[in-house]
Amino acid sequence: MSGRLGRFLVGLPAYAWLVAFFLIPFLIILKISLSEPAAGIPPYLPLWSHDEVENLRFHLAFGNYLSLFGDELYAFAYFNSIRIAGIATLGCLLIGYPAAYAIARSPAAWRQSLLLLVALPFWTSFLIRVYAWIGILKPEGLLNALLLWLGVISEPLQILQTDLAVIIGMTYSYLPFMVLPLYATLEKMDLSLLEAAADLGCRPFRAFLAVTLPLSMPGIVAGSLLVFIPAVGEYVIPDLLGGPDTLMIGKVLWAEFFDNRDWPVASAVAVAMLVLLVAPIMIIQNARAKAEGRKR
Repeated sequence: MSGRLGRFLVGLPAYAWLVAFFLIPFLIILKISLSEPAAGIPPYLPLWSHDEVENLRFHLAFGNYLSLFGDELYAFAYFNSIRIAGIATLGCLLIGYPAAYAIARSPAAWRQSLLLLVALPFWTSFLIRVYAWIGILKPEGLLNALLLWLGVISEPLQILQTDLAVIIGMTYSYLPFMVLPLYATLEKMDLSLLEAAADLGCRPFRAFLAVTLPLSMPGIVAGSLLVFIPAVGEYVIPDLLGGPDTLMIGKVLWAEFFDNRDWPVASAVAVAMLVLLVAPIMIIQNARAKAEGRKR
């Protein structure tokens, strides 16, 4: 009994944090999503009211969710957000895995300094870093100037205000979230397994595919989730680096909340996005846990 109480007390701060900063805000957004819009402050009607005989009546507006299926704008924004976030996540993985592997296999005296370099961008404002990419990607920017000087191109490329610019900005901004979980996984790996594979005649690349890559899957999954989930709802990077055709769900949420002041529909968009993201992730994680349990 005392052991259970101790585990509960240890986990209590984490549970309290989740309830205070995730569950309660989510319930507030869910409540607003079921309300009817109104011209006023706040711009929605109460969910319940009392009549003359003090009977409680609920006013649930499920039409906010139905409107998401009736307008192609929301479907396009959802799929475009998933597409761009997925490509950025893949880019972070292709760049972050070799970086994490190199840090994990570097001399122990260098690792802390190399990890510090990975985390160094966090010491600068996120907004300033995104603005810096405007100077790099614009037609007269540093990237086009370098390509022109090298003779790779004959005229400046239009990279800024495209989906490619958004993907580049997301890959740069979220790369540390991929490197750090991968490093934590690779650094703990037992190197004697690679030595055993080599003794059995396994070439280095084949040993990597058969030993290192499977053992690093927890880091790959953790890093991918840390990058993909915030990238789907990103607003700042698409707004600054993307063009008018770069429609993502974060920009739709901003427009509904602040331009149209339609808080119920905006809240419905947010709830739908959370369900579309969290439900598949929970199913995948549950399937992985069951598969690992069967292996044991």
